[in-house]
Amino acid sequence: MKIITLHSNEKQLIKKSIKGDPQAQKELYDRFSPKMLSVCRQYIKDLHFAEDVMINGFVKVFNHLGSYQFKGSFEGWIRTIMVRESISYLRKRQFVVYDDEIMEETKDIDFGHNSGLLDVEYVQHLIDGLPEGYKAVFLLYAMEGYGHKEIADMLEITEGTSKSQLFKARKMLQENLNLKGMSPKSQSANKQ
Repeated sequence: MKIITLHSNEKQLIKKSIKGDPQAQKELYDRFSPKMLSVCRQYIKDLHFAEDVMINGFVKVFNHLGSYQFKGSFEGWIRTIMVRESISYLRKRQFVVYDDEIMEETKDIDFGHNSGLLDVEYVQHLIDGLPEGYKAVFLLYAMEGYGHKEIADMLEITEGTSKSQLFKARKMLQENLNLKGMSPKSQSANKQ
């Protein structure tokens, strides 16, 4: 049986948290921390470091909660903070190395007919296998929906570098899928 708390309305919960209500703050943390850990984990391979980044992100969430204007998704607002914290962590640790070689745009990766067979852990494993520069740009573009100009500004790189990193990330992911027999080409060959 689920216990219904007094803070069921998200707007009320946020307002109480802004006023420093520890129970409301705990409930906000409990409600959003699993998803936000997942966001941080997408960028940071080591779970312990991802947890640290998430906790630092929540410190910023609570410190800046008063600036949330109740416009748009609150979860999206928190997610933006977590993404920026993750990128900041990678940049501070100089894990992200960018290649300025400009490549042409490529099509989105087609996971083919086996896409239903790819589980989240496997996809995360493939993404974790990318060099950090490729991974950061790929996630910001494909998962967060940022454009190359926004990515370039966030990562302090050029738009061309952002495009190049995305191209290379997609190519590497497609090659890894080809090796596992998950590409559309291998699917059509298997049907014959």
